[in-house]
Order: sequence, then structure tokens, then C-alpha cells
Amino acid sequence: MGIVIVLLKLFGRRPEKRYRWEPIKDDVEFGNSAYPMVLVQIPMYNEREVYQLSIGAACGLSWPSDRIIIQVLDDSTDSTIKDMVELECQRWASKGINIKYEIRDNRNGYKAGALKEGMKRSYVKHCDYVVIFDADFQPEPDFLWRTIPFLVHNPELALVQARWKFEGRDGGPTSWIYLLVQSSLDSPTFDTYPEGETINLVGNAKALFWLEKAAKEALEFTVFVNSDECLMTRMQEMSLDYHFTVEQEVGSSTYAFFGFNGTAGVWRIAALNEAGGWKDRTTVEDMDLAVRASLKGWKFVYLGDLKVKNELPSTFKAYRYQQHRWSCGPANLFRKMIMEIIRNKRVTLWKKVHVIYSFFMVRKIVAHLVTFIFYCVVLPATVLVPEVEVPKWAAVYIPSVITILNAVGTPRSLHLVVFWILFENVMSLHRTKATFIGLLEAGRVNEWIVTEKLGDALKVKAATKAPRKPRFRIGDRYIYIHTYICSYPRNAICICLLLHMLELGVGAYLFFIGCYDLAFGRNHYYIYLYVQAMAFFIMGFGYVGTFVPHYS
Repeated sequence: MGIVIVLLKLFGRRPEKRYRWEPIKDDVEFGNSAYPMVLVQIPMYNEREVYQLSIGAACGLSWPSDRIIIQVLDDSTDSTIKDMVELECQRWASKGINIKYEIRDNRNGYKAGALKEGMKRSYVKHCDYVVIFDADFQPEPDFLWRTIPFLVHNPELALVQARWKFEGRDGGPTSWIYLLVQSSLDSPTFDTYPEGETINLVGNAKALFWLEKAAKEALEFTVFVNSDECLMTRMQEMSLDYHFTVEQEVGSSTYAFFGFNGTAGVWRIAALNEAGGWKDRTTVEDMDLAVRASLKGWKFVYLGDLKVKNELPSTFKAYRYQQHRWSCGPANLFRKMIMEIIRNKRVTLWKKVHVIYSFFMVRKIVAHLVTFIFYCVVLPATVLVPEVEVPKWAAVYIPSVITILNAVGTPRSLHLVVFWILFENVMSLHRTKATFIGLLEAGRVNEWIVTEKLGDALKVKAATKAPRKPRFRIGDRYIYIHTYICSYPRNAICICLLLHMLELGVGAYLFFIGCYDLAFGRNHYYIYLYVQAMAFFIMGFGYVGTFVPHYS
């Protein structure tokens, strides 16, 4: 796969070269009706910290105002948050934005159910394309101008997927300024004022007015996303950068197929309907839709240079739940779709092989199993059985090459590669467990817990009070300890220590093997075993990620 990446970088053609792309231009005769009708869906669930950001960014998308509909799908169970979201939608509606606030009386199907229900609204029948943003995603105003032309000019394309962006403020205000100035000059074409070029504003009162307005709005909406918030978010950035480079870019360039990320993408509604629409049979409804659309012969394109800001989960609890869903869901989907893929007659044999072997088996199943079983179970166990010897090329050389290839996607974090390896080995425990749950359709196979977004919550400072006596509660997966209580301003805040028993158990196993190897071994595995055991202990005691006060 690394060789394919290098070849693509050297000889691969950009999406604009592989597919027809040209800006959508004004039509004097038809006016704005020459532009396709676009639906923007924002599913959310109790998103207190980020709902304003996502709704504001979606309402700021540059597109003819009578050819776009913003649809907020609110499944919130907290009535206070639900009222806040509705008021925010009303605020934007009062500014002339065509925004719809939609709720339902149940949460059946979770996100897939909400999206499916949203597509049933009568006004959606007039829409050509649907854009989906999760509640923490903040697209730049030019998002539609850069994506929609691919679908307009290439009828074989079903999906245009943008990349996620985790760090930096670069490009935010500039994009707001040049896009809003551009769209205000009665010429909403993408290449009127290319970004980075000087715009002559002398004597252009209208442009100067919109420039000032754009600058103010840019400051309001520019948000610093959180890859640098803690070491755990840096590790996530490295893993996701590799995901986008390997699965997304390689898949787009070679087979015109990859898994839809569930957000920051534009779907052709005709393709979505032909594929059967949204289904809630697994917790990866986005991947399910992508595979079914691909089996119908539709193609996808990935735009690596189009990035949408979003928030990474910064608490260990939120990240574990997310990784469970991302590992269990694909394994369960593979179980449900393997025969459907094999029997399909509309795609080539090579594409079937790619989907089954590369996309599902290697990336979604084998990768998790090999990482945990080999490095955390088998390799340490060889210390106790000296007759079994793992060759150095299998234990050191090949893993080192693979790790380097994985890490080059995030050059700024190369110095963290050792921490990344240790972190990924610990997380492989949960991914392996989730993969088996998905394959066997065990108890938690359909567990859906929305990934917690913190937004600016951590800016709140609480005043501490005297510690209270700790209380202990043993749960089914961890021990929950209330360590002390503080107050803000009058409600109790519990700062909790979670003892994750799985991590602590594996850490104890590796530590014992390390001690045995130090005393009786000859391969010096104890160096790796002690360090990896320490990583399991640190994460087992919950000392990773951001610590968030829990209000009660």
C-alpha cells in the first residue's frame, strides 16, 4: 500500500484532471434556477457545546440563497438543549436563511434514522444533492463551489468526500473574506477572485462594504480545532491522516471507491435513493451506504486539498466509545454483506476483491487482530517458551517499515512515533474486542453512544472545595471512583478516576513477562514489555486525554 501511495504522489492525477470540473456560471435566461438545489443536513444529539458553530458555518455557506436548504435534525433528549438549538435556527431564519428545524418523537436508528426521516420531508423532493455535516464540523464558505461542480459535470459520480481538518487557523479569515466579497459582486463564480491574488478594491464601494462585513464574520466563526489539545489528540491525528491517505486517496484514485466518512461529503440524491437510502442495521450507516452505492456501479471522488474543520474526541471515555463503534460496525457490516458483494454482477471482479480483501479484511478486521494478538499476546508469550523464536525481520524490521510508512502522513508528529505505537497497541485491545463483537453479533453490537464534543467547555474554571470521602462503585467494565468534589458555582462537580480493568489486566501480564525475561530471557524483550506495560497502566488508570469536570 505504501508503494501505491508513492506512485500516486509521483504520477497520480488530481481529481480535477481525472474528472471534469469547471465553475458553475450564471445563466442570464434562467437566473438562479440554473444552480442545482442543495440540501445541507446537520444531525445532532445534545450538542450543547458545538451546535452554534455547526449551524453558523452551514448558514455561512456561499450559494444562491433560494437554492439551498439547511436542515437541522435534532434528536436531543435534553429539553433545554433542544430549545437552544431551535432558537438558534430561528435566529438564522430571521436573517433570511432557509433553515428547517426538524425533530422526531423517537431515536430509532440513531443517526441513520434521523437522516432517513429528514429525507422524507416534502421540500427535499426538489433537491439534487445532499451535504452532511456532523455537529462539530465547520465547512469553509466555498465548500459547495468546490464540490458541487464535480457532481454536476460527472453523472457517474455519487459522492464527493472532503478531508477532515484537526489543527490550525490557517485559511479561515481569508476564505471568508474572498468568498463573501466574491459572492457579493453579482458574479458568484468560483474563479472570480482566486484566493491568494490581489483584488483591486479602489473605487469599488460595494466590495469594500462586503470586505468589512466579511472580516467581522470571519473573526466570529474562526475556531481553533483541537489536535494540539493533548497527546491523545495528536495520536488520533496521526492515525486519521494515514486513514485519509491510504483508504480514501488510494481508493479514490484506483477503484473510485472508499468508505464514506459520514460527514463532510456531498451525495447525489438519485444515487443515495438507488442504493436503498439510509439503513440502521449496523452502527456504520455511512459505510453501509457507500458499499451499496458502489455495488450499483457509482463512483466516488476524494478531495484531499478540501479540508473541513472538526473536533477530535479529547477524553479517553469518548474515544473508546468511538473506536468501539468504528471497529464493531465494519466487522458486523462485513458479516451482513459478504455474500451480497460476491453475488453482485454490476462491478468487476477486481473491485470485489478490493472491497472484500483490502477494504474489509485487511483494514477493518485483520489489522486490529494482528496488532493486539501478535504484539501483546504471542510475542510476549514466546519469552515463556524459548523453543519458539520469532525472527527479527518479523518482530522488528517489517513492523518498523510499516510504522514509518504510517507516520509519514503527519510529518510534524514524527518525533512522537514511539508514543503513537504504544498508544495504538493499547487501543488495539478494544478494537479487537469490538471486531469480535461485530463478527459474532454479540451483546454490544448495536451500541451507539454519540461522541462527546467539548467545544469551549474546558475554559470554565471551577473553584475547589474541601475533599470529601471517596465513594467506590464497581461497574461491569471498570471501577468508578469519585476522588473529590468541587463547586461551580453551586452544583457539585465530580472529578472521577476510571480504572479500566482490561488495560490493567493486560498491563500486569506484560509486566510479569518482562520481569521473567529480565531474569531468564535472552532476547531483551523486557525493554519493550516494560514500556508497553506502562502504557497499558497509564491508560488503565485513565491518565490520558483531557480531564473534564462532570456537573450534577
